[in-house]
Amino acid sequence: MDTREQAIYNEVTAFDDPLERYGVIIEFGEELPPMDQAAKTDDNIVRGCQSTVWLDVQYHNEHIVLQADSNTAITKGIIAMLVRVLDGLSPAEVQQHPLSFIEAIGLHEHLSSQRSNGLHSMIQTLRKKAESYS
Repeated sequence: MDTREQAIYNEVTAFDDPLERYGVIIEFGEELPPMDQAAKTDDNIVRGCQSTVWLDVQYHNEHIVLQADSNTAITKGIIAMLVRVLDGLSPAEVQQHPLSFIEAIGLHEHLSSQRSNGLHSMIQTLRKKAESYS
């Protein structure tokens, strides 16, 4: 895991109780910078998520710049973790990043199948949009 992932891992695994871990993930969403209203377009909606998730991927100075939001607290926390790990990386780094923290914190174990599918859709969308800048 890289240092960004390690920070997430440390914060989440400081708690054994799954509800407390969810609380940490929700806090990540609360810390996410507000997304520009102008970026909340149909083109930026992540398809395949139970909740509404907006993901804006821009390219600036050879790095990916991410903005994201969701209409539910837990989903916003999940996309916030992806933003924390991938924002500022090159398009190739975004595409190839293993996102090891997801398995390390046991995220899939505690998500419903619909939310797990949504997480997969978020990752796929992020990588596809980053690829367009390669």
